[in-house]
Amino acid sequence: MQLTAGLILSIIAGHFLLIMIISWFTGRKAGNASFFIVGRSAPWLLVAWGIVGALISGITFISVPGAVGAGKANSNFYYMPLVFGNLVGYAVIALFLLPLFFRLKLISIYSFLNKRLGVRSQKTGAFFFTVSRVFGSSLRLYLMALVLHKFVLSQFGIPFLLTAIVVPLLIWLYTFQGGSKTILITDTLQTFLFVTALVVTIWDIARLSGTGVSGLFSDVFKSDYARMFQFSDHNSPNYFWKQFLGGGLISIAANGLDQDIMQKHLSCRNIKDAQKNILTSSIALIFVNFLFIFLGAALYLYAQKAHIATPAQADEMYPMMAINHLSLISSVLFVMGLVACSYSTSDSALTALTTSFCIDFLRFEQRSATESEHKLEKQRKWVHLGFTVLFMIMIIIFSSVSPGSILNVLFSVNAYLYGPVIGLFMFALLTRRSVTDKWVPAITIIILALSVVIDRGIPVVFHGFTLGYVSWFLCGLLSFCGLMLISQPRAPELQIVKG
Repeated sequence: MQLTAGLILSIIAGHFLLIMIISWFTGRKAGNASFFIVGRSAPWLLVAWGIVGALISGITFISVPGAVGAGKANSNFYYMPLVFGNLVGYAVIALFLLPLFFRLKLISIYSFLNKRLGVRSQKTGAFFFTVSRVFGSSLRLYLMALVLHKFVLSQFGIPFLLTAIVVPLLIWLYTFQGGSKTILITDTLQTFLFVTALVVTIWDIARLSGTGVSGLFSDVFKSDYARMFQFSDHNSPNYFWKQFLGGGLISIAANGLDQDIMQKHLSCRNIKDAQKNILTSSIALIFVNFLFIFLGAALYLYAQKAHIATPAQADEMYPMMAINHLSLISSVLFVMGLVACSYSTSDSALTALTTSFCIDFLRFEQRSATESEHKLEKQRKWVHLGFTVLFMIMIIIFSSVSPGSILNVLFSVNAYLYGPVIGLFMFALLTRRSVTDKWVPAITIIILALSVVIDRGIPVVFHGFTLGYVSWFLCGLLSFCGLMLISQPRAPELQIVKG
């Protein structure tokens, strides 16, 4: 029995039927507090497991295995130093950021910028988060829509435009009522699905290769693909210290200063639970990322052994092998894993975007004392639908421009978009100075443009040397310096609520 388009469609339909049942149960009587942070009552172990799903996207699911044999940045096992560097960032988050955010009892972490610097600083941080998340989540959903359309929906004569509408619409259907309360359960299930897909696919390759699992591990680590540490060429984007330091900076920015992930931590009952959650999820992510990279090497080795031509686009390697050359169970789990990865990341992002917009721009916390819960909940649902439509539009735009290596495009764009957020939090946390709040939006946009020019010019001036992922730090440092230029010696005292 082969994996036909009809079977794939049936699998996806069954998957969403289960998700919708979970959504119905969890979304009943869910108000804004449940939607935003589960009423601060989420079990930390479920949060930890769900965070793994939120951080492992469909891009990781497809691009990381494919990149192993691509011969470019993050090829071979060079992605792992980035993952190891993440641990440094997680330690900073657990020891410094989480205690502060818990004491302030924040719903949106950008409210801290208002308390410390002013309302325009808060909106600036929330704006860059919004742009980054809309871009990143749309890109992830575009990749899923592309694979789904190529292997399934196009065979039924369905145009890509309809695919671009349906993919985000399904997320809206199961998150619009329960939000964080729903995805606490659905992301746990979806993380289990894609991890199962990884493990079973590796076992299937070992079986088809005739080596057994231990033999496959031996073959991979004897191959050129297993090269992990690059210390000799500092110009290379795979240079160890670029990857390691970049990994630490990325985890601080993309996790600690990102509403999506911090919203999950803040939904825990207390700071101790949140710290246990971040420790558990960070260790789990090392093992899960290693499985992705190991799978990539195994796919390329098996393709060589079976004389299978590899696709021109590295992102197509895993889908092509799973659907056309591995067993039915691997094919089925690949589809389920791709859907699970893409949706566990995007449903979380959609909820966080809605939360940030409601708290940071519509000022729900201030308005809750004078306006009814019903009115605010109605507005929240419209915001949620608005971001869903924006996802649809972005997917259609991506389909017309065809971004190249999706993983590298995502990291490059995020380096620039997270820079102002890093700079704002650095300034607020490391200094006691104040800023002229009205100038913050303008200065961050100017510095963003300057960061792009400098980052692009460094390889020209320094004969091919590139910053790699350390460019995240460059953008943040320049933003910090720009804020220092418009700052005053004394800052108003930050009133931290004890709790």
